[in-house]
Formats: sequence, C-alpha cells, structure tokens
Amino acid sequence: MKDLFEAILMLKNADEAKRFFTDLCTPKELEALKERWKVCQLLNAGTLSYREISEKTGSSTTTVTRVARFLNDEPYGGYKSLLKRINQKTEGKNV
Repeated sequence: MKDLFEAILMLKNADEAKRFFTDLCTPKELEALKERWKVCQLLNAGTLSYREISEKTGSSTTTVTRVARFLNDEPYGGYKSLLKRINQKTEGKNV
C-alpha cells in the first residue's frame, strides 16, 4: 500500500492524476470515489441533511453515513486535512 501512496504523491497535476486513476480504476470505482468526495464536501458544508445529500449525489444513505463517520468520528483525519488545505488555498485566492 505504501508504494501506491508514494506513487500518488509523485503526480504533478490534475491531468496526471486523471490519467493515472483512469488506468488504475474501473469507471465504477472512479465514480464511487467521485461520489464519496462530493458527499464529503456537502457534509462539510453542513447545509443539507443526509437524505438531501443522498438525493443530490445518488449515494445511498448508508454511504452518506459512512462518509460522515470518517469525516467526523474516525481518527484518521484524511478528509479533514484535505478539506482544510483546499479551504486555505481558496481563501488565499480571495485575498
């Protein structure tokens, strides 16, 4: 697993990432990743219910609940750290 993560860290831009993940994943796997990330962003915004997020993304409420658990309760912090980094980058552009 470490080799995979180190390879991902070597990607230089979104185009390289797109090409790599298109080679690595099936279309359904990519769609699932995209869907979970959108669920994460909507949960983080805090304006919609789980059911509304499910309807908006096409995700099951089980998926929304699982993403919420990893976003809010699990100790890994992967979602939170990336959301924070994106927010900082966005704020920097608005200055």
